[in-house]
Amino acid sequence: MYFFQIVLRFSRAMVFAIGEINNSTELLPGISLGYQIYDSCGSVPVAVDVAFQFLNSLDPMFYIGSNCSQFGMMMAVVGESGSTPSISIHFATCACLSDKQQYPSFFRTIPSDQFQADALAKLVKHFGWTWIGAVRSDSDYGNNGMASFLKAAQKEGICVEYSISFYRTDPQSKIQKVADVIRRSTAVVVSWVTNPELTRFSFCAGAIGFGIQKSVIPGLKDFLLNLTRAQVAASPILTEFWEDAFNCRLNKSAAADKKVCDGSEDIHNLQSQYTDTSQLRITNMVYKAVYAIAHAIHNAVCQGQSASFKCDKLTKLEPTQLKKVHFSQNGYDVSFDANGDPVAIYELVNWQKSETGKTELVTVGLYDASLPVGQEFRINRNITWMEGNMQVPGSVCTASCPPGTHKVLQKGKPICCYDCIPCPDGEINSPDCSSCHKEFWPNAKRDTCIPKPVEFLSFQDLLGIILSTFSVLGASLTIIALIVFFRHRTSPIVRANNSELSFLLLISLTLCFLCSLTFIGAPSEWSCRLRHTAFGITFVLCISCVLGKTIVVLIAFKATRPGSNVTKWFGPPQQRMTVLSFTLMQVLICTIWLVCSPPFPVKNLSTYKDKIILECALGSAIGFWAVLGYIGLLAAFCFVLAVLARKLPDNFNEAKLITFSMLIFCAVWITFIPAYVSSPGKFTVVVEIFAILASSFGLMLCMFAPKCFILLFKPEKNTKKYLMKKNQS
Repeated sequence: MYFFQIVLRFSRAMVFAIGEINNSTELLPGISLGYQIYDSCGSVPVAVDVAFQFLNSLDPMFYIGSNCSQFGMMMAVVGESGSTPSISIHFATCACLSDKQQYPSFFRTIPSDQFQADALAKLVKHFGWTWIGAVRSDSDYGNNGMASFLKAAQKEGICVEYSISFYRTDPQSKIQKVADVIRRSTAVVVSWVTNPELTRFSFCAGAIGFGIQKSVIPGLKDFLLNLTRAQVAASPILTEFWEDAFNCRLNKSAAADKKVCDGSEDIHNLQSQYTDTSQLRITNMVYKAVYAIAHAIHNAVCQGQSASFKCDKLTKLEPTQLKKVHFSQNGYDVSFDANGDPVAIYELVNWQKSETGKTELVTVGLYDASLPVGQEFRINRNITWMEGNMQVPGSVCTASCPPGTHKVLQKGKPICCYDCIPCPDGEINSPDCSSCHKEFWPNAKRDTCIPKPVEFLSFQDLLGIILSTFSVLGASLTIIALIVFFRHRTSPIVRANNSELSFLLLISLTLCFLCSLTFIGAPSEWSCRLRHTAFGITFVLCISCVLGKTIVVLIAFKATRPGSNVTKWFGPPQQRMTVLSFTLMQVLICTIWLVCSPPFPVKNLSTYKDKIILECALGSAIGFWAVLGYIGLLAAFCFVLAVLARKLPDNFNEAKLITFSMLIFCAVWITFIPAYVSSPGKFTVVVEIFAILASSFGLMLCMFAPKCFILLFKPEKNTKKYLMKKNQS
């Protein structure tokens, strides 16, 4: 009964429009339009039968008015609103009908399904929904329209959790199952249109979709209500409507289960789809279709007319004449493009609960496909979502992945359903995990790459400050010892300990302490070359002096034997030559290293993933280990000689002090090798500086601290008599 009343309203609206046109003095003057209405009963076979009747003119045509000069001529057909019965003739909203090569005579006042499908997909994307449900009517219109929507949604990256259908004749149980599917789903958003079948379900409040523009047709409501008893009785369709609406029978011979209509029935008090003109949508399409046909005929036969001129007779209406139609009726423009399609304009319709609790269709915006991309939507009223919520709900299968993760699709599910898996170190999610440049690293949010922090042992670091302090302290103590020795250079202790080698040793130790400063700070080309060569040469100079002093001790013991003249073989000239020769050998090694493959600054990107270490590459590893090896060889030789001379009666146990200092020196540099190889980043430099300072402090404190103590605090021991007594003991 519901759809019967709507279809009846459609047909009555067509009659109303034809009556307006026939009474018009401006549109088709002198020509009256007639009509014949067929009821297809929503049946494809009946629709096909009617189509053949039109084509073969099997039935006579009936017209309004008495002056019908073109009896029996059919000018146009206003087709069905439903797609299923009309598909046998023309599919009313199918995009395929826009092909004028195949369907040159087809025009429509309703946009094709493709426009609605695209608009609906853009609407969903507009609100950021990627996980939705879809409901359709189980008909050609619903099924084909949904197929178009699913394709459009896929292009927009939208996933559909479910797509269900029902038909108006389905039992209540089937519709309840549809409602249960919607209720159990995880998708918050359901796409639907203006079909009011689901408005009785309260959970549907808040739904949003597109509807054909609502319109006003002045005078239509009065026309629909202006039904006399004679008009009703003369029409089987109106009779059926009247008897169903008032539950009575007009014909006394009809079924006796209803009372006889007594004339008290008042259609003005009837609340039905037939009398409801508040939501005129498809009805207006029928109204515009009739006027479009009338304007096409008028344009063909009534050009250049005068006030008294009547239009010529028309035998045939060409499709091209409909393309030229462009008029306004009741504030709405009507025109057709080259494909016979109107401009796609839809109302954005929201299902809202009224104060009485009834679900109503409220227009909240407009979609105009003729506007530029991105400007099609115009929302001019608040949208009420679920239970009056004014905030746009979220409807996604999986929330956006947090920073530092990327999407991994869930097996067997749509692309909108995924797991968020952490990105590997050094990668950001943009949108999939991608590696940063080797000199960049993800920020805290892991959404962009930022330059890696650069690290090196600087003078501002705590370790740098500590090591610099010890370096300066060691150099200062050595200089103090040098000053003390210089001031007491004529004293027995200084003279007895080979003052020339002692001064040279103190100077070399000062340089050893200071060369550690070259390892601190940002590496540069000159600092990388200086730090290793300066360290190698100064330490060889230092060890050469210690070696010379050790040899002097041994020579001095041999010289005390009767008849021995060995001192002439290792006097001051020979001592200087020994120190110079050993040092020049190291200079030669360093020179070859610098010429062939010198050290150079590099950015170490492999030790740490999240930072860059500025360090000095060795250039030639052979050169580096040759420098260290030569120092180690001299130290070992010196240590052996010192051990041999440790029990000799030298002045102030010089050999023992050398032995102890060289023991410390060798221990430090033996442990340095594994520590140096295994230390990461700037700690490699720290280990090297520590070895330099430790060995330098060992030499300085062991060999000079006791003598300086006597020179400063025990002057009574700084006498020749005490030295001779010491030697004799």
